[in-house]
Amino acid sequence: MKPKFVALLCLFSFCSAADTVGYRGDILYFKGDPANDSEATVYIKDGYLIVKDGRVVKSGDYISLKDQPVDNTVDYSGKIITAGFVDTHVHYPQITMISEYGEQLIGWLNTYTFPTEIKYKNHHYASQEAAEFLDQLINNGTTTALVFATSSPVSVDAFFEQALKRNMRMISGKVLMDRNAPAELLDTPQSAYEESKLLIEKWQHKGRLDYAVTPRFAPTSTDQELAVAGRLLKEYPDVYLHTHLAENNQEVEWVKQLFPQSRSYLDVYDKHGLVTKKSIFAHSIHLNDDDFRVLSEKNANIAFCPTSNLFLGSGLFNLDKSREYHIPVGLGTDVGAGTSLSVIQTMDEAYKVTQMRKAFTDKPEEVHSLTPRENLYLATLGGATVLSLQDKIGSLTPGKEADFVVLDPLAGPILSERNKQAKNIDEILFGMEMLGDDRIVAHTYVMGKKMK
Repeated sequence: MKPKFVALLCLFSFCSAADTVGYRGDILYFKGDPANDSEATVYIKDGYLIVKDGRVVKSGDYISLKDQPVDNTVDYSGKIITAGFVDTHVHYPQITMISEYGEQLIGWLNTYTFPTEIKYKNHHYASQEAAEFLDQLINNGTTTALVFATSSPVSVDAFFEQALKRNMRMISGKVLMDRNAPAELLDTPQSAYEESKLLIEKWQHKGRLDYAVTPRFAPTSTDQELAVAGRLLKEYPDVYLHTHLAENNQEVEWVKQLFPQSRSYLDVYDKHGLVTKKSIFAHSIHLNDDDFRVLSEKNANIAFCPTSNLFLGSGLFNLDKSREYHIPVGLGTDVGAGTSLSVIQTMDEAYKVTQMRKAFTDKPEEVHSLTPRENLYLATLGGATVLSLQDKIGSLTPGKEADFVVLDPLAGPILSERNKQAKNIDEILFGMEMLGDDRIVAHTYVMGKKMK
């Protein structure tokens, strides 16, 4: 390609990105949690979303806004435009070992996970898998994710490099683990500190990237290693803390043996200063009221991972209890124990978990099943709130970053036949959440750029 032509092409691309574009379709997003606020839902039949320079200018009904000056109008009539999905817990190195058979958590880690993660010391391999992972997120409508790498700094560099190329809002970090895993994956408290510090200074706030201090889980960290995590949070107060908590009964018992002085699994983290408003604890299934109270008092957050919890036989997350204590909750696909990168399919499993909890109580009527709106909230603004990003993403209000998806409620013959009979938006939403997959994601936009 001739240099002059390349320059012209780049100039054209830049100008196109700066255009003001209007998107016509049925607009749906949230201003708050519909579980608590009946006015939280914004639904505009035949709406108009106006985007400029990668940000939302305004949204409203098409008739009222159609005369607004735009450079181009894209017609998605009959489709639903909503905020991009937020995945609050997922492992990019586990995409190659997704859906491995027959283990619960500890056996699954030893048999499948650890041998797989050793490969991510190779930069070429890690880059290749990171690129595939991010492309599949886009294919599934996920525009923001909180992502485990491995204990190798190479895996973090490779992931952030690929995310930066796509201008995606991603959060990740080096896994800290200094015991109870293969030697090839272990660090030391000193190397964990030094490597994490270098990575934070290299990647935090670069483009749309953020860093998470990431102890794998309490059993693979000594007190000294967890103290390093706490030290990093104090030195870099705007980074995240991302780890696992109380996923599996055997894991909880193991933590009791390893940390006999701690009141509970959560208390292990709390004693090291790891429970903060920017802490995200994946799973959090086997907690008591004292644990929920601590999470609430310290404004910590939970990633609800229904697909992996069912796949590994870990248990049923108590969403009602988290709401009782006003703890922010988002959805996590948790691949590779989760069996799909689709947040839509994760919504399906989330609903089923709330339904299944009815089977373990004498008062099933007191267990609240997720409504379609509440489920979509968890996948969008709820996830953004868990990540302290609700001022940037998660809805389609003016000034927000224009990460959004276009959903086809008639994608595929079964869903199409079902939704043609739907009487209202709630019935349409529920059909998509129960029957949908990547096929209903017609298009994915990242900062106003069409990526699918």
